[in-house]
Formats: sequence, C-alpha cells, structure tokens
Amino acid sequence: MNVTKIQHMTFAVRNAQQTLDAYKRLLGAPADAYIKEFAKSRTRAAVFKLGGTEFQISESMDADGRFAAWIDQRGHEGLHHICFAVDNIDEALREAQANGATLKPCAACKVTGSHVHPEGWVAFLQDEVSGIEIEFMQLYKEGESSDRPQGI
Repeated sequence: MNVTKIQHMTFAVRNAQQTLDAYKRLLGAPADAYIKEFAKSRTRAAVFKLGGTEFQISESMDADGRFAAWIDQRGHEGLHHICFAVDNIDEALREAQANGATLKPCAACKVTGSHVHPEGWVAFLQDEVSGIEIEFMQLYKEGESSDRPQGI
C-alpha cells in the first residue's frame, strides 16, 4: 500500500474557535491560524501545521452536520479521521478492498472512491481503525492537476 506519511488529522469539535484558542495557548499552534468557512461541506475549520503535521479543527455549521453527528454518536469531541498519503490511491484502494475494506462516499462531494480534491485524489473507507475514520490521498506531483480520470 505504501503509506508515505500522515497528510492531516481532522478533529470533530463543537466550537472550532475555542478549540483553536486552546491549541494556540497549550500547544503552540501558529498565532496567525484562523477559522475559515467551507460552504460546500458546511464546515468551519482551522487548518494549521503543528510539529510538521497538518491539523484540521472542524465544526459543523449545521446541527445535523457531519462533525456534529459524529460527536453526538460518540458523546464526545475527538479525532475524526486520519488522512494517509499514499503513492498510488487506486492501488491502495484495491489492496484495502482485497483485505475486506468497504469504500464510503465523501461527505462533501458524495463521490465513492477516488476523486479529485484541491491537493490530490482522495477516497474514504467505511471501515474504521480504533474508532477513527480512514482517508487516503494521492498528492498531486509537480505539473499534475485535477483533470485525472476518476479511479476506483
């Protein structure tokens, strides 16, 4: 499968600003990190790097949104998913499925399997590991763009 690194970790929270403030105060998150709203996914999020890893502190803008529902289901805020960078997303998905994994639709795009994303091609597994959702991402290489045909 060749996982090359953790691309990002996304945390589901009820209040992104309060959580970001705590990351700044307690963990040294960048002082200039701020909350952005993403209309397509109906999410408020702070995206920043800490210790070389990208963190996404995500709050649903709707009471029944993706992150709010996750928190309600589990009864607490926490690590929602880890995005693993892979060399070849189609091979990673084939291997995961051969080992019993099931793909699930992207919450924002409603696409199941590999699809374009601003940073590369992404896909999500229905399966969780230790209660954590799994995302795969094949990052664009120099000169590549989002015009690649859809994969698995």
